[in-house]
Amino acid sequence: MAEAGNWCLIESDPGVFTELIQGMGVRGVQVEEIWSLDQSVMEDLNPMYGLIFLFKWQKNEPAPDAPTPNTDATDHVFFANQVINNACATQAILSILLNRDDIDLGTELRNFKEFTADFPPDMKGLAISNSDLIRSVHNSFARSDPFVNEMHDPRSDKDEDLFHFIAYLPIHGALYELDGLSQGPVNLGACHDNDWISKANEAISSRMARYGSAELHFSLMALTKDRLEMYEEQMEEFDALLLSLPGDSEDRKRLNAERNFLEHKLQLEKEKRARWHRENSLRKHNFIPMIYNMLRILAERKELEPLVKDAKKKAATKQQR
Repeated sequence: MAEAGNWCLIESDPGVFTELIQGMGVRGVQVEEIWSLDQSVMEDLNPMYGLIFLFKWQKNEPAPDAPTPNTDATDHVFFANQVINNACATQAILSILLNRDDIDLGTELRNFKEFTADFPPDMKGLAISNSDLIRSVHNSFARSDPFVNEMHDPRSDKDEDLFHFIAYLPIHGALYELDGLSQGPVNLGACHDNDWISKANEAISSRMARYGSAELHFSLMALTKDRLEMYEEQMEEFDALLLSLPGDSEDRKRLNAERNFLEHKLQLEKEKRARWHRENSLRKHNFIPMIYNMLRILAERKELEPLVKDAKKKAATKQQR
């Protein structure tokens, strides 16, 4: 497990991020993975609060057409410098949560936002690193085994593939890119509630193009309204409408069909949440003692050596094919 003062590397996964957000006390939101930049695919996830983009971090200067950070915008944008290793995923999530007025942050995170409101970006970053709530929830996804390598700080000099998360969201009529390793928030231009997704799509496509066709290590996730809550609210609306319609009317038949489809989507979402919960439980579980005891018992029964020899034989046969 990660030590109290350290931050572990967590997996880029919508189930992990959703449970992490809930663990901080936030309600009514979830994270969904986006498999295509097609506008219709992204709009299916509305209402959407922001986008989280994962890419391979490169220690070089920005491209000539890359936008310049605006250090003067922090009076109306919650922007925090990343001052700790392995925290970029959680920091990208916080960049969205703490810049939206239409999300129920819960008591502790709301108090944190108010307490740090007048802090400069570096102090906001330090406040995040010193938050027992944020760190403990983040580190709850640390794997309980000795074989996990922690990701180094992207600003280190080591020559290796390092990945980084940044956020895109609309704030006060403009689209912003929020990157904790940048000097400040990047204003990507004016936008409205109905076009910010397409503008973010363009910005992400432009950033991906800087890497060339050989680089495929990208991931995009959306912070959206909780689909369970949304579907349940919509079903209540259907039920209210159905009560006012005659039993044999065409409108009632149509609404019943739509309600049945919505109920199917609700069931699929419940199954997905159950799968996420199981996967997260497995991520956190330490299987090393079980494996050790299993190997020890096999060795005591004189069954381990034959199994090892058989495995080596099968491996050698596969190599000869």
